[in-house]
Amino acid sequence: MTAAIYHLINVCRKQLLMLLAVHGGYLPSEFPLSRRIISGIRNKPPLSITTKVNDVDIRCVRDLYSACNHSCYRRFPNIDPDGRVDPVDLNKLRKALLHSSIFIAVFSQPEIFSHLSGIGGDLVRIVTPVTPSNGKLVGLGRAVSDSALTASIYDVMVIPSLRGKGIGRRIVQTIIRMLTRKGIYDIAALCSSVEMPFFRACGFEDDILGSTTMMYTVSTNCCSNGDQSAD
Repeated sequence: MTAAIYHLINVCRKQLLMLLAVHGGYLPSEFPLSRRIISGIRNKPPLSITTKVNDVDIRCVRDLYSACNHSCYRRFPNIDPDGRVDPVDLNKLRKALLHSSIFIAVFSQPEIFSHLSGIGGDLVRIVTPVTPSNGKLVGLGRAVSDSALTASIYDVMVIPSLRGKGIGRRIVQTIIRMLTRKGIYDIAALCSSVEMPFFRACGFEDDILGSTTMMYTVSTNCCSNGDQSAD
């Protein structure tokens, strides 16, 4: 595949040289749209989105969790002295993804394109489609739901080098669109205090009923001293 990519690069560069020769060696001001397109490509890399768990290598998902320092264990994350979370168990991670109601994975172009610069490299980005088979996993999000009334969004993450380019927002918007198409509008987001501004920017607010997340901890005297109003 690498040889084919380099062949494509050479073809695009030759076409670019022909274009520049016709126009006197520069892109004239009569083509401002082309300049804007190229600028947009540099700022927003081409992406591919899949909703199929089987399209993703579970080891790449584990590596994404590690790159984002994101733990699957909300209650008891394993954190080393450097503040890094331990890699998640692959079997548990695979089972969690397969049992998610909605799964979103985002791919960007292979790292080989990061070494290209200038308009020639940008043309390669235009003509080379991104797919789960040739792209790099750069973002992920999932939701669990009862498929009728409520849903919760978990594990929205984007690799640090591509944050701030709208990928995370696109993941959340895709999840919300898929849920609302099923008639599910009671949608919560399980997030840390650091992640709250991001979800607020995506349209989430504090619960109007004042409810909050409570985490179960093992106790030998479970519920014996608590309020019985929910019994």
